Formats: sequence, structure tokens, C-alpha cells
Amino acid sequence: QMLQVALESSVAVDNALLDSPSSVQVRSRNLHGPGFWSDWSTPYNLTGGAEVLYFPARVLASAGSTLSILCLYRSGSGAVRARELQWWLDLAQPVPSAQYSLQSSRVGRVTLPSVSAPRPRGAFPYSALYCCQRGRGCHRSYAEIYVVDMDFNISCETDGYLTKMTCRWSANPTTLLLGSLQLRYHRSQIYCSDFPSPSPDSEVKECHLQRNHSYECTFQPIFLLSGYTLWVEFKHFLGTLESSPVCVIPADVVKPLPPSNVGAELTRNVGLLNVSWAQPVFASRELTFQIRWSSGSREPLPWQLYEVPRPAGSWAVIPVEQLCVEYVVQVRCRELEGAAYWSDWSRAAQTLVQDIRAPLQGPEFWRIVSEDPARKQRNVTLLWKPLMQNHSLCSVSRYIIKHQTPGNSSWEEFVDHGTSWTFPWMEPTHTITILAMNSVGISANNSNLTLSQQMSTVDAVQSLSAYLVNSTCVVVVWSLSPQIPGIKSFVIEWRNLNKEEQMKWMQVPPNLRKYFIYDHFILIEKYQFSLYPVFAGGVGKARTTDQFARGGFEAGSTGSLHMVLPIVFSTSVLLLGALLVSHQRMKKLLWEDVPNPKNCSWAQGINFQQPETLEHLFAKHPEPMSCEPLLLEAEMVLEDISVTKTLGKEEPGDFLGIDSTFPSPQDSECDSACSSSHFQSSSFCRSCQDGEALAEGDLRYATVVSSCACSGLCRRKTSPRRGLGGCCLGEHPLVLGAFSSGAWEVGSGALLVFPGSQPSRALSLVSSEGFSEPLGEAFPGSAQLCYLGVTALDKGHGDLLPTDSSRDTCQPQNMDLLTQGELLQHLPTSVKEFIQSSLKPKGTVPYVPQFQMAAAKGQEATEKK
Repeated sequence: QMLQVALESSVAVDNALLDSPSSVQVRSRNLHGPGFWSDWSTPYNLTGGAEVLYFPARVLASAGSTLSILCLYRSGSGAVRARELQWWLDLAQPVPSAQYSLQSSRVGRVTLPSVSAPRPRGAFPYSALYCCQRGRGCHRSYAEIYVVDMDFNISCETDGYLTKMTCRWSANPTTLLLGSLQLRYHRSQIYCSDFPSPSPDSEVKECHLQRNHSYECTFQPIFLLSGYTLWVEFKHFLGTLESSPVCVIPADVVKPLPPSNVGAELTRNVGLLNVSWAQPVFASRELTFQIRWSSGSREPLPWQLYEVPRPAGSWAVIPVEQLCVEYVVQVRCRELEGAAYWSDWSRAAQTLVQDIRAPLQGPEFWRIVSEDPARKQRNVTLLWKPLMQNHSLCSVSRYIIKHQTPGNSSWEEFVDHGTSWTFPWMEPTHTITILAMNSVGISANNSNLTLSQQMSTVDAVQSLSAYLVNSTCVVVVWSLSPQIPGIKSFVIEWRNLNKEEQMKWMQVPPNLRKYFIYDHFILIEKYQFSLYPVFAGGVGKARTTDQFARGGFEAGSTGSLHMVLPIVFSTSVLLLGALLVSHQRMKKLLWEDVPNPKNCSWAQGINFQQPETLEHLFAKHPEPMSCEPLLLEAEMVLEDISVTKTLGKEEPGDFLGIDSTFPSPQDSECDSACSSSHFQSSSFCRSCQDGEALAEGDLRYATVVSSCACSGLCRRKTSPRRGLGGCCLGEHPLVLGAFSSGAWEVGSGALLVFPGSQPSRALSLVSSEGFSEPLGEAFPGSAQLCYLGVTALDKGHGDLLPTDSSRDTCQPQNMDLLTQGELLQHLPTSVKEFIQSSLKPKGTVPYVPQFQMAAAKGQEATEKK
């Protein structure tokens, strides 16, 4: 079957072709003009191909475009119906089912509208599209979708000299990694078409990559009225993409030169800023202008923009508020028609500050009187503060100091620079006036200060106190002596006595009795405050204090302290609360793991308030304690008796019972391991307390050691880990432990029974940590052990007792062996009755462990015996 396809890289086949065992081959030839067909490609078997086929398997598309992909999903039973297909993008985003369609009954189609370029993901610059069978997962194969952002934002501008055109366009860094980019253009004879399109007769323009991932291309020479159609071509191994073309006319994108000869002037007495300029050269079209201006020399300048109204000439007037500042002005322009650009800003022009009128008043000043012992005279230093611009209007060129002495003698001194002046004071009375002068005139409203030796002794200030509010504020409070009128003003001086700093002063109106001084005060430094009353005839005597007063001042003069004191009080409360909370948290953090002894069971009923309580808890008691077993009281049933065969012949002998006792926990020489491991003799507890050398391990178990032969007993070989036959006893008779029924003393022998539910017990060592460990070396494996099978009385004589290590069974002896035989002949009557009553089946309570290790030397003694 032959299918002819033009300009496509995929084709959809029908169901008949899919059902038949067929293969596919492709060939090609030039589309335009004559040519020959190429050879057929390698055959592709449709039946034995991959399980999932994508058409096409790789797609190259531009961002914002729409693409479609076909899928043929083949399972083990055949092709899956197209209605059962489901699509996933990157296995994370399901494709909406509304975008599914059927190409045929077995070929599904998915349409992805307005695809976007994926984010960079290392070595995967594409998006993976998966075709899946609904409810059965996705196959590992996928279609690769390469999406490239082809929006390069091409822009061009023509320089102000109309000689060249520079075009710029930016590219995504990810796009640069996928393929190569180049700018192509086509120039038409005149203007641009309404719908520009790429032309086959295009040319490639060389561009240079900049640091900001942008390209820059220069066209020179240029045709001002020709249309340049520009687009970017992207080459990829899957094909070629082209951006949307743009058409540019050089005459419409001119960036003119900035205006020249810019000037600025501030009119006197009126707040108007006059700006003038000259239009740029080569400007053939109408222009519009913008002005930006700023006051002062701060960096960066706070520019203000002014749009020049049309029709624009070569000058503009801008109203301003401040008259005594320097203004910086710049101008730019652009063409009204076309997509023109603003020119660069012109060179800055500055205004000159000119005096508008004479200063309104003279400066405030103060004096410092100092003695000159060498010349036997007093020197006066005048200090004044510079005039503000709103008082000087607009500047001060010099200061004039006018002196007036008795006898109508006066003279003037001029100070061009600085704010201080020193002169000798030799007259009893000396009046000083300081005037300010600028280019317009001299200040008319000036203040006078009289220096009088007689007035310097007038004590008008009765008290002076300074209160520290914070590090930036001090309140000075004073009171006056009665019947001293005529005070014109006060002057407050303060200085830091610990540092050589210049004295600071402040003039205060005469009606005030307190004043807030705002300055930087160091709390640990010492300051001096002085208050001078100023009269018309001179300066009175000063009142001085060099320390801060404590407490508050009168209620009528507290000012803002009413607000400060509550803040200080509330802050103190908050700090105290924070300290308490942090203390509780720290205590809880440090003592969290320390238990409360009152919550322990052993501490119930103990009075920890008594001083001897801790002494009784931790002191060592020398008196011996009763050696009681740690096993709880329970009903006893004799179930297992281990009999060790002696080396001699069968002779009647005694039974030895091992005492299951424990040393006193108050033993000074025995720790927890000692208290559960030593085994000596009937006086064992005392021996442990007396410090006798004991073996490292003791064995305690319910066992009976006999000197008779094992006739009638079931013999078996056991390893040291299983039976108790390897335990050898000491030479001395042992004392039975105290049980609920009392101690069983039999003279030369004893029998001890333990509760339990198993025929035998495994040996183990009880370590000092409380863990049970197997005992291996203490009992050699070559020992011959005999085990006595015992059962309940009402089970009869024929029961079999199985053993642990053998497949054989032991036929136990008749009950006469225990009730009437030689075994019970040597036992007291009370013991016999106890054994007979205990052989009845009863419920038992198992205890673990039910044994302890006996002394090693006890074993050796038993073997010798």
C-alpha cells in the first residue's frame, strides 16, 4: 500500500494495516523542481515493534503554539482501544480528558493548546508525554516535546546623526543551550507592508552576544524610508523555528541628540525658575521636551519632572517654593510621530543663589569671660549661631560687631568667616551688638548684650536642679529670688566635665522656670549645668550644678515625666516577669530527668523531713539479716529431682538439699551480683558478711544429691547448659531456706522443692547486670547424670516421663520408691507428709529465674566426696 505525504513527518494508518503483519518504509525527494526519489528506509515492523508508539515521538514547537500527538498502545492481548487511553505530562500533571480525541478505534490523539517552555531541569530540556492504559499504569516509553520560547523582543533605534541603526534582541539562556540563533532580515524598497512575513530572499545579519544574554546588531549605512523586516531563526536537530517578524523604518525610530546650551536662573523676589535650551541638530520633525530639576546637592538627587506644554519652544518657567537654594536642571526631547525614543539628558545647569533682601535679624550670641593673669585683664569671647536661610534671605557675607562703652565711644569690627570673636574687656560696662550683612543690606533687628561688673554679682537664681530623663534629654528646673525684676532672658550652659568638649548654650525666654535640653548625654559621665539671668544692664550671677538630682520635681512642672515614669515602671514589671519565667524554664530544663523520690514505691511512708532518714536509707547495717529466698510464696509441687551419682558403689547414703537462700542485701562486701550468687554452707549469710573469700558463681536450684547408685533411675547425658547433674555440693550439710511451711532440717541431709511447670531447668549465670547467661565451663560435659521421674499420685504407675535430650522415654519407678522405699526412710515425718501431699496435681506459679549459681569450691568438694 502506497501513501504519498507532503511536508509531514508522520502519517496515520488505518486499522487494516495495523491488524495485518506488515512493515513500513519511507522515502523522500525535493518538493520543488525536478528530482529523484531516495532509497527506501529500513523496514519497520508494526506488529513486532514497541508496545507503545507515538506519532511523532519527538516534537519541536514554539511557546504558545498548539500541537497534537498520536498514540498506539499494544498490550499482550493486542492493541488497546483508544477510549481506554489516558495521557500524563511528566507523570505529574494529567492532561484533561477534554483534549482527548480518537484518530481511529485503536489510535488515540491528544491536543496540547498554548504549550509553554518548560523550566530547566538539568539534562532534560524537554517535557515527557506519557500514553497510559486507564487503570493499569503507564509504560516507560514517552514522547519528547521540545518547546522553545521564540519571543525575542526585537527593537531598533536610529542615532541622532541618522547614519546607523542598532537593533537589539534578548534570548532565554535555556534557548541558547538547545540550539543556535541568528538574525535574518529583508529590506523592502519603501516602507513596510501591513502584514510582514519572512521572505525567502532574506539575509543573515551578524550579531554580538552581550553580557545580559542579549544580542546587538548594527545596520550601517541605512535607508531612512526603507522597511526592514527582521526575525530570529532557531536551529534545532529536530528542525527550524522562526520568530514572529517585525518591520522597522529607520526614520520612525530615531533617538535624537540631547538639547544643548541649557541655562537656569531663579528670579529675585519671585519663586520662578527660568530654563532655556537650544534644539538638537538634525531634528527634522516636531519635538516634545521634558525638564527635570532638583534642589540641593544630595546624592542621589530627588528629581522632579516637568512636562513642557506644546507647542514647545526653547524655554520654560517652573514655579518653585524655596528661593535660597541652588537648583540643578536637565532637559531631554523626542519626536512626536512614530515610535521614537527619548534622547539622553542634557548636561546639567545650575542656578546661582542670589540675595533677595537684607537679613531680617542679626544672630543670637553669648559670651565667655576668661581671666588673663599674664596681662592682668579679662578676655571676652563672643559665640553666635549662623543665621538660617529664611532669616538671611539668602546669604550672609559678613558679620559686624559693634562696641559701645561709657562716654559714647563706639567702634566696629568685621568678621567675614567664622562664628566667634575675642576681645579684651577693660571697662566697667561694655555693650555689644552683632549685625548680619549681605549683598542687599544690613540686618535691622539686632540684639544687644551688656557686660557689667556690677551686675555680675546680682544673685537672682535661688535654686537650680537638673533631672536626667534619658540619654537624650535632661530637664533643668530653677527658681528665682523674690523682688528681682527686669530679667530679659535666661542662658543655660552645659558641658561634659570628663571630656574636653566645647561648651554648649541655649537662650531661654524669661517666663519659663524649666527647660528640656535635647542632646547626647552619657549616663556614666559627669556634666555641669549653669543658668545665667540676663538683664538690660548686664548678666547676673550664675547658679551652677554638677550632678543630677534624684526624685521628681513639682507637679506643675513635670511635663512629659508623667509619661516617662509609667513606662519605666511597666518596663521593670515586664523584666521581672521575664526573669521569673526564664528561671522556671531553666529549672525545668535542668531538673527534668531527676525523679521525685516521693513517687517511688520504696519511699512510701518515709518521712524525708527527719534528719536520720537519709542516714538509714544509705548507711550500712552491721547486724545480720535473715537469709530468705526472693521467690514469692506459692504452692509447692515436686516435679523434678536431680540426683548426682557418686563414684562409689551402690550404698545407702544421705540426701543433701541445696539451700536456696540469698545473702543479706545490707552486706558491706556484696553487691547485687554477690547477693544473688554466693553459696557456702549453713552459715552462708554470716560468712558473706564476715568477708570470707567466696567463689565468683553460685548455683541455686531444687536438687537432691544422693550417695546411692542410680538404680531404678533414668540415666541420660546432658550438657552443662541443660541439666543440673553437673552441680557438686560442698562437704558440709546445708540449711534449707525458709518457705511458707517453715525450714526443713534433716540432720545430715535436706530436701528442697521448688515450684515449676517443666521437668528440668536450664543452667545459667546471673550477671551483675541482672541478665541470665548460659553456664558452660563450670560443669563439664563428661558428667554422668541421673534424673528421677516423678508424677502425680493419681496418674498411676505406668506413666512415661519424656526427657529433653533423648528420644527415649524413662519408665519411672513405682511410687513406693518415694512413699515406702529407702528414699524416704531417712527423712523426718514432716518432710514425708509434705512430699506426699505435694505430689498431687496443683496449679503452680512459675518464677524466673528459679536458680542461682553455687560456689565453685562447693562443686569440687562434692566431687571428692
